[in-house]
Amino acid sequence: MTNSLQIGAHVSIRGGYGRAARFAWESGATCFQYFPKNPRSLKLKLVDVRDTRDCALFCQDKGIASIAHTPYGINMAAGVDDVTPRKVYIASLLNDLEIAEACGSLGIVVHFGHFGGMEPLQGYQNIIQCMNEVLQSWEGRTKLLIENQAGNHGNEGITLEELVKVRELSQFPEKIGFCLDTCHAYAAGIWNPERTEDFLERGEQLEFWPHLVAVHLNDSKFPFDSRRDRHAGIGQGHIGEQGLKSLLSSKLLRSSAVVMETEKGADGSHRKEIATVRGWFEAEA
Repeated sequence: MTNSLQIGAHVSIRGGYGRAARFAWESGATCFQYFPKNPRSLKLKLVDVRDTRDCALFCQDKGIASIAHTPYGINMAAGVDDVTPRKVYIASLLNDLEIAEACGSLGIVVHFGHFGGMEPLQGYQNIIQCMNEVLQSWEGRTKLLIENQAGNHGNEGITLEELVKVRELSQFPEKIGFCLDTCHAYAAGIWNPERTEDFLERGEQLEFWPHLVAVHLNDSKFPFDSRRDRHAGIGQGHIGEQGLKSLLSSKLLRSSAVVMETEKGADGSHRKEIATVRGWFEAEA
C-alpha cells in the first residue's frame, strides 16, 4: 500500500498565511487547516493579497493542500429574523471563501448547523437557503465543505444522509463538498470502528465518498455514541490507532486532505502525530 494521503494538522495564522504554510511543511505535513480570520468573531477581514499569494505559491511549490475552517459562530440553520440574521453568516462565509481562494485552498469547512425553532424541517430549509445565497455569486474553485456533527447540541447533522440530502437539494451541489470528522462520527454513533466496512458501504450507497474533500482525524475522549464532542490525541482515546487506521486505509478516503485537530506537542506542532499516521502506511508500502 502506498501513501498517497495528504496528512497534516490545524495551524495558527499568527505571522500570516504564508508562515502557517511553512510551519506546516517544517513539521512534516503535506496539508494543513487554518482559520481565515478570528474564529471567535464574524467580523469581515480584508484579503491580504501579498500574504495570501505567498501562501498559495509556497503550497504550489511544495505540493501542499490546505483547507480553511469558518468561525465557530457560523450557523447555517439560522433564519432571516434570528438574533444574528442569516445575512451576517452569508457575508462571513463569502469572506472566508475569498480568503481561502486567494490562499489556494480546497475549501472552507462549515458545521452543519443547529436548529433553534420547533420545526426541524425549517432548519434544513434554512441551511439549504443559506448555502444557495452564499454560492449564487461564488465563481471560485474553493468549495463549501459541510462537516458532520457529534450530536452534543441535538440530533441534526449527525448522519451522512443529512449531509448528502442538503447538498443534493441545493442549487449549486457542484460547489459543495464534505468534511468527515472521525471523533464526531464515533461520538454520534454512526461509525463503529469494529464495523468500519459497514460505514464505508453506507457511504458508497449514498454517494458520499466521491464528494469528500477533507477528513478531521481526531480520536475521542468519550465512548461510542456518547454524543460528547471532545477530541483526543491519535491513539490516546476510545477509537484508538487501529480504529482510525481501519477507516483511513480505505481507498475511498485516499484523495482527501487529512488534518488533525488535537493538542499540539511540546514543540508546538503535530510533528509526532503526523509521523505516526504516515508510518501506518509507510510500513505497508
